[in-house]
Amino acid sequence: MNTQNERPAVKITFSILIILSLSHLLNDLLQSVISAAYPLFKDDLSLSFAQIGLITLVYQLSASVFQPLTGLVFDKHPVSWSLPLGMTFTMIGLLNLAYASSINWILLSVSLVGVGSSILHPEASRITFLASGGKRGLAQSLFQVGGNLGGSLGPLMVALLVAPYGRHHIVVFAVLALIAIGVMFPICKWYKAYLVKLKSQKIYVKKDVQLPLSKSRTVFSISILLILIFSKYIYMASLTSYYTFYLIHKFGVSVQQSQLYLFIFLVATAIGTLIGGPVGDRVGRKYVIWASIVGAAPFSLLMPHAPLIWTVILSFCVGLMLSSAFPAILLYAQELLPTKLGLVSGLFFGFAFGVAGIASAVLGNMADHFGIEAVYNVCGYMPLLGLVTYFLPDLKKVQRKAEIN
Repeated sequence: MNTQNERPAVKITFSILIILSLSHLLNDLLQSVISAAYPLFKDDLSLSFAQIGLITLVYQLSASVFQPLTGLVFDKHPVSWSLPLGMTFTMIGLLNLAYASSINWILLSVSLVGVGSSILHPEASRITFLASGGKRGLAQSLFQVGGNLGGSLGPLMVALLVAPYGRHHIVVFAVLALIAIGVMFPICKWYKAYLVKLKSQKIYVKKDVQLPLSKSRTVFSISILLILIFSKYIYMASLTSYYTFYLIHKFGVSVQQSQLYLFIFLVATAIGTLIGGPVGDRVGRKYVIWASIVGAAPFSLLMPHAPLIWTVILSFCVGLMLSSAFPAILLYAQELLPTKLGLVSGLFFGFAFGVAGIASAVLGNMADHFGIEAVYNVCGYMPLLGLVTYFLPDLKKVQRKAEIN
């Protein structure tokens, strides 16, 4: 059965959206264990910054390359139990990560965790759309904020449960992955019932689906969105992968303190994500993207020159601003290609992960050669690429014009 013509539920299904958000929270909490445990890996195995970057590269590539592929496959052949399948890969990866004794073993472990993420994101985004009842910005923000909260809780839990006792305690998170599989079963049941209903109504793909823009303008707009993802996630990679090292090096804080400061930044990303979707529903995705990415530039440019307390405050402001962009970017792309929900979600989540991975590898080498502070002096300019938002069409105006004609 091909479900490219899937329709959202008539009414928003908050119970499923909340469970999806919780599933995203647990997934991203488990994913964030990797970067939060970097100082432990570095000490245990005497790794260089370049090797830390390589770990991030392998993880992000496994999490990115497979996302468009899984989105495309499940567009054509939906599977109601796809979310637990992805979480099983994550659980196996974390079990290996707890006991990995070499760089190659770590690389294999993080690649398994990445595959789990590559299944969850496009599939959960599709189900979020189906449960939205048409309130797509609100639904996507609820889904995304779960991920951001999970990403912020990961470093905090590593600081409390792993750092004081040793890296083997990462096994606790594998148990949490097993719990996450149980949490996902109501979603599987709801999605299975939806697919059965869809099949019984014999809803098939329409060959003549009207896109909001011409093919050339759609390709151009997707290209602009990918540039925006590029600018956002290069800067985000500098914070998620190297912020703890930056704080330890520049201000002499402890590993646990640095992880708590990383937690503050990640909490800001959760708040910004929750704001971005509903605001985009009201004022238009383009304006949220514009304010989010370009608005982060003053804070990112000031941060390398600030003392500790202001560094923490500025990182909070950067996280708040930048994170509100992704729900708007993803929904804008889905509105451009409404019959390719899984493919679009996989492409944008995958590209975001891929950019972050490559950036981490490059920034790791930069830190080895020029110092960790040079990374933040260079990356502070990345949000200025948000100026290309000017060239995006306003889809709300396009829709109104089409309705008039």
